[in-house]
Amino acid sequence: MPDSLREGERYTGLMGLVARFDLPVPKPSVISIVGSGQRRQVIEAHRTIERYLASYDYGDTPEMDLKFALRYEPMDLAILRLAFESMAAADLEAWIRSEPNGTFARRAWFFHEWLTGVQLDLPDAGAVGYTPALLPDKHIVLPGEPSRRHRVTDNLLGTPALCPVIRRTPQIEAMLRSGIREEAAALVRGCDPQILARAITYLYTKETKETFAIEGETASGTKAERFIEALRSVRDFDPASKRDQTRLQNVIVDHRYAAAGWRDFQNFVGEASTGHREIIHFICPKPGDVRSLMAGFAGLVARLKGAEIDPILAAAAIAFAFAFVFIHPFDDGNGRIHRYLIHHTLNEAGFTPPGILFPVSAAIVRNQAAYDAALERFSRAIAPYIDWAWEAGASEGGPAIVVRNRTDHLYRYFDATPQAEYLYGCVIDTVRRDLKEEVLFVEVFDGAMQGVMDRIDMPNRKAAQLVRLVMQNNRIGKEKRRTLFPELSDAEIDDLERIVHAASTPPSDEDDA
Repeated sequence: MPDSLREGERYTGLMGLVARFDLPVPKPSVISIVGSGQRRQVIEAHRTIERYLASYDYGDTPEMDLKFALRYEPMDLAILRLAFESMAAADLEAWIRSEPNGTFARRAWFFHEWLTGVQLDLPDAGAVGYTPALLPDKHIVLPGEPSRRHRVTDNLLGTPALCPVIRRTPQIEAMLRSGIREEAAALVRGCDPQILARAITYLYTKETKETFAIEGETASGTKAERFIEALRSVRDFDPASKRDQTRLQNVIVDHRYAAAGWRDFQNFVGEASTGHREIIHFICPKPGDVRSLMAGFAGLVARLKGAEIDPILAAAAIAFAFAFVFIHPFDDGNGRIHRYLIHHTLNEAGFTPPGILFPVSAAIVRNQAAYDAALERFSRAIAPYIDWAWEAGASEGGPAIVVRNRTDHLYRYFDATPQAEYLYGCVIDTVRRDLKEEVLFVEVFDGAMQGVMDRIDMPNRKAAQLVRLVMQNNRIGKEKRRTLFPELSDAEIDDLERIVHAASTPPSDEDDA
C-alpha cells in the first residue's frame, strides 16, 4: 500500500498521532511520512500520501507530530480531540513555554483548550500578532473572532460542540470561480415575469416530487401541498429551533410516524435481508449524544448565519455535509429535512433570487449513485470505529441495536469536503439545467398553447393535454388520437402538431435578420 512504512520511515503529523495513540478515528485526508530518501507525493481517490526527507522531522514526540500537522496539513478535529486526551499536559505546556511566540505552539494551545474545555497551566500570550486557527490556504474559514488568551483568530465554521471542516481543494476552488450565483440571477432578470411565475410554481412541485422520490416515496395530494407550502415559507423557518424542526418533520411524514421531538432511542439505517436480519448501512449517534450534538448544530447555524462564507458551502456545512442528517435526530424524515435546509440556507443568504427555488433534489435523482456515495464516504469511514451489537429480546418490536463504545467525536468533528464538493456540483447542475429548462419549457408551452387555441377554440385542459403529448412524444399516435381527441380529425391534429413544433423550434439567424 502507498502509505505503508519502509525502513527508516515513520508517520508524523496527524497520522503520527493516530498511530502513536491508536486513536479510534478514520485516517486523515493527508498521511505524512518522514525519513524517506526522496520527497514524493501520491494522490489517491480520497487521500494524499506525502513522503518527506528526514530533515523535515521535528522530532519523535507527540508534540512535534502535532507541530508538523499544524504547519503542513489540513486539520482533522476528531484526531486532535482524542490526541489531546492522550497527550501529557505537562509536555504540551513545556513545548508552548519554549516557543511562547511561535504560531504553531499557540495554535496547538488554542485547539487544546477549544476542543477539551480544559485550560492549560499557562499565562495568557504576550503582545504578539494574531495567527489563524485554521490556515486559510488549506481550509474554508470564517473571518473569525480573536482569542486574546492565545493571540489566535478563531476562524472555524462551528463550535466545540459541532464543527465540520471543509478543505480548500482544487475542485472547490474551481466551483467558487464558476459564477453560478450571477448566472442564475441573469437568467431570472431576462425572463418575462409571468413566465417566471409559472416556472417557479413548477420548480416547487418538482422539488417536492424529487425529494420524496429519493426516499422511495410518492408525494401527491395533501402531502405534496403541505411540503410545497413549507418550501414557500422557508424564510420563516428557524433551522436551529427544535420546535420548527419537529413541526417540519410532522409535515413531511405520515401522521402515524410524526415525532414529538428528537429521538431518545438508538437508530440505524439499514435494509432487510434474508433470514429477517437487517443489513446495516449507517449507525446514528447514541441517544445520549443527540441533545449535545443538536445544541452544537444550533451553534453552527448561528455561527454561519450572515457570515462571510460562500452560501453553498454554508449549506453544505449545515445540511448536506450532514451536520443534520448524520445526527439523525428523528426516526423518519431526516433526509427530506436536510434537503429542505439546503433551500433555507441558500434563501437566507440571498443566493437564490427572490421567490426562486433551485430543485437540487432533481440533480440528486439524476445521479443517485453519486448521492449515495457522498453519504457513504462518511458512514463507511466511521463504521469500523463503532462497536455495536443486536439488542437481546428486541425481536417483537423489530430489530434494535446497542452501541457499546464512545462515538460522539465521530459525528461532532468530521471532514465535510466530499459532501461540499457534491452539493456544489448539484447546485450548478440544477441552475444550468432545471432552472433554464423550465423557463424555456414554459415559454414554448405558452406559445404552443396560444397557437393551438387560435387554430381551434377548445377547452384549456384539452389544449394543454395535446401540447404536452406533442412536446413529450413529438406526435400523437393513432390510439391516443382515437381515445383522447375523437372530436378532432386527423388533418386537424396534424395541423396542431405542426403548430406545436413551430413553437418549439428556436428562431434561426436568418429569421432574426
